[in-house]
Formats: sequence, structure tokens, C-alpha cells
Amino acid sequence: MSDHDHKSAHPDSLAHGHVHPDTHPHVHQSHAAIIKRLKRADGHLRSIITMIEEGRECVDIAQQLHAVEKAVCQAKRTLIQDHIDHCLEDTVASLRNGERAPLEAFKKITKYL
Repeated sequence: MSDHDHKSAHPDSLAHGHVHPDTHPHVHQSHAAIIKRLKRADGHLRSIITMIEEGRECVDIAQQLHAVEKAVCQAKRTLIQDHIDHCLEDTVASLRNGERAPLEAFKKITKYL
């Protein structure tokens, strides 16, 4: 095992791409895509700053800001849904089907974030 591996990591958490905060960084499969999306939004935002500095039309700037806002919101939505699907799911995995109904309802409503 390397210095970054810990024997205390729970096997189920490794299967889902994350581990508990006291053992390893908290990483999901979706994080790479989220980072890529946010880096793209960062570059886009920098270009919007340049647009403002150059005195571009407000409607053009507003349109571009709207696009960045949507990208950031999508990144947030992906992160939250991934957390619910993996972290919360791991927490309640041992519940019986009838006890899982509130979780399933919660997962459905988060699609409207």
C-alpha cells in the first residue's frame, strides 16, 4: 500500500469512487467532468470580463453571463445528484424497501434543482 492508501477504507466506498473524509480525498467519477465544466466556465467568465472592459453591448454580456450561470448550475446539480446517488445511498443501503421510500422521493425531487 502506498502512503495514500489506508487499510481503514471501506470496500463499498471504493466501489463508488469515494471514501470517507478521514481516509482519502472525497472523489466521485463525476468530479472530472465537473472540473472540466467549471474550467470551461472559468475561461468563459474571463472572456466576459474582457467584453465588459472593451465596452461591449450589455445584451451580449448578459447573454454570455447567462451561459456561464447555466454551466455552473449544471455542475452544482451534477455534484448534488452524484452525492445523493452514492454517499447518501451508501448510508441508507441497509434499510428495508419500505424505509427507503423517503430517500427515493427525495432523489426524484432533486431532479428539479
